[in-house]
Amino acid sequence: MSDETEFDLDEANAIRDAEAEAKTRAENRIERAERAERMAREGAQAMAEHHAAIKAVDERTVRLRSLRLAKEAADAQAKAAEMEAKAAAKSAGKGGAKKAAPKKTAAKD
Repeated sequence: MSDETEFDLDEANAIRDAEAEAKTRAENRIERAERAERMAREGAQAMAEHHAAIKAVDERTVRLRSLRLAKEAADAQAKAAEMEAKAAAKSAGKGGAKKAAPKKTAAKD
């Protein structure tokens, strides 16, 4: 009988080991699935943050470009007004309108 009892114990241990192994495999599958889901969620969040950062840079670029162009236009306008004022002061200082210089023509031989 001891042989049968030993066989029954070995069989019971084998069944318990198989059940434990199946349980471990199932737990590992669940952990992998959860990890994959978490990584996908974090990846989507990271991608959304990346796109938001790119959009913010683009918006700042557009804003700064428009400010730069406005400043350049204002500077050009101020320079034109300054040159106009200088020309007006120069012509007023010489007693009126300046005579146009005669055009030089190329001598034909």
